Amino acid sequence: MIYKQITSTIAVILLLGLISCGQSQHKKVLIKTDLGDIEVEVYPDRAPVTAQNFLSLVEKGVYTNSVFYRVVRLDNQPQNKVKIEVIQGGLFDENLIDAYTPIEHETTETSGIKHTNGVISMARMEPGSASTEFFICIGDQPSLDFQGDRNPDGQGFAPFGKVTRGMDVVRKIQSLRDEGQYLPEKVIIQEIIRLP
Repeated sequence: MIYKQITSTIAVILLLGLISCGQSQHKKVLIKTDLGDIEVEVYPDRAPVTAQNFLSLVEKGVYTNSVFYRVVRLDNQPQNKVKIEVIQGGLFDENLIDAYTPIEHETTETSGIKHTNGVISMARMEPGSASTEFFICIGDQPSLDFQGDRNPDGQGFAPFGKVTRGMDVVRKIQSLRDEGQYLPEKVIIQEIIRLP
């Protein structure tokens, strides 16, 4: 009887230890904007290249005084057959962006992270061209996944985390007045910082 209790206790401790180890691999960052804060959980265990690139940029202060500059809603993409809903942010300056080395493209097939509501992902042109620019999904966006039909290449985008707090801020940014999806009054990202 005592042996069974000890064995059960050890099993529970080991299970809690494994759960704790799994959780500790996720990192949290805070995106501080003029309209409020957005907290994001980043998944280096699932998207190691993309997540580590983003975290490295955060630690170097690259996003200090960057911007959210593009909003995509159902009503502002009349030319697109496949419609999405996202907000996009980053450096918004080709000269600044070009200073950073593009990273390998990690598809949703590789990471297992789908473009669901609140997921943060890397913006890109060709696969393997992403470096600093990112977007946040509003609602589920399966057309952005691997083999999705938003991009002709079918490779989708590279998600690496998810908003855990502040989707109200994301929606507020998305609702701002735009000119051809671009914000005439950009939302300042004061900084992005790592959370403990």
